[in-house]
Amino acid sequence: MPFLHGFRRIIFEYQPLVDAILGALGIQDPERQEPLDGPSYVASEESRLRILGELLEKKAHSPFYQEGVSSALLKMAELGLTRAAAVLLRSGANLNFEDPVTYYTALHIAVLRNQPDMVELLVHHGADINRRDRIHESSPLDLASEEPERLPCLQRLLELGADVNAADKHGKTALLHALASSDGVQVHNTDNIRLLLEGGADVKATTKDGDTVFTCIIFLLGETVGGDKEEAQMINRFCFQVTQLLLAHGADPSECPAHESLTHICLKSFKLHFQLLRFLLESGAAYNCSLHGASCWSGFHIVFERLCSHPGCAEDESHADLLRKAETVLDLMVTNSRRLQLPANFDIHPVGNLADKIQALHRSLRQLELRPPSLKHLCRVHIRLHLQPWPVDVKVKALPLPDRLKWFLLSEHSAAAEDDS
Repeated sequence: MPFLHGFRRIIFEYQPLVDAILGALGIQDPERQEPLDGPSYVASEESRLRILGELLEKKAHSPFYQEGVSSALLKMAELGLTRAAAVLLRSGANLNFEDPVTYYTALHIAVLRNQPDMVELLVHHGADINRRDRIHESSPLDLASEEPERLPCLQRLLELGADVNAADKHGKTALLHALASSDGVQVHNTDNIRLLLEGGADVKATTKDGDTVFTCIIFLLGETVGGDKEEAQMINRFCFQVTQLLLAHGADPSECPAHESLTHICLKSFKLHFQLLRFLLESGAAYNCSLHGASCWSGFHIVFERLCSHPGCAEDESHADLLRKAETVLDLMVTNSRRLQLPANFDIHPVGNLADKIQALHRSLRQLELRPPSLKHLCRVHIRLHLQPWPVDVKVKALPLPDRLKWFLLSEHSAAAEDDS
């Protein structure tokens, strides 16, 4: 048939054998196909496999035989028919055979269809567990990490020895795939992310474009601005949970560049992201650039810049709320390290009716930096540092101390800030 060219002609040549294999297994019309785990199919599986074996023996020397059985293996991988797949593998099916349209191998397809037992069978028969497809450069682990429904395959791949830190040509690892595939609303990859981290995923992984484990979280936080309130709450909850996981495995949210620093982003919008910022600071995140210090960026400078740029008056409730949260954030930063690190040229020029209060805050920090800290202050800082990580205030309230001492140890205005958040 000269009018058929390329892979279409090849498919035409071996498709009859594929159809015969599917027919032998009772798989003909997918629309009317009975469930493959149904009682009638399971009961007749032995006879179907016997018929399949006889067919393969009969067709063993026909043209395009290996292409036919290899293509049929892709269908077995999709349906999760492990016993039939084993028969095809013993009969010469090629594990590296690719779907002519998607270029996925049987292992990729098994992962996409969430067939963990098929994944194990193929790997035990020699399938390359880290093989990448030719179009998207996705490994089986990458594909498994992208959907919560594929968690069983993700777990099986890690148990079978998949390289958890293998990266594609862009530097994207399975962990970065899992993060990038999450939207916090419809796709919650929290369990996939947790499993990858427990499996040794590198939290310092960075793509060639500079994307880090915090890039997705920063993007999603930006999506909460001006959006649906319910969706914003879901996204914030997801970002909080994932940040907890990342920090528990050693991720640094305060590294530069500033646009990739989660701490920097939360400081710039501390009123909006107050709870996440509190978690970061109470978990020991640096309030300055963790690589270059205050000369790169400083939390104190960012907070006061935000206060001085906010238009408002003494009667403006939004400004008063901003000031309350700023006081709490500043106190969290002060008690986050034994030595206060204010930036150079730390001058401010507030305007409006709240300028005096902002100046008073600034002056108290300057005095704390210039004077030797009091024993009372050092004790407060030491105890709060000892109680890290988050939630420090909850741990303070559980201490066997008089209420007056607990009040002294709590972060400034924490109750008011939490009530209004």
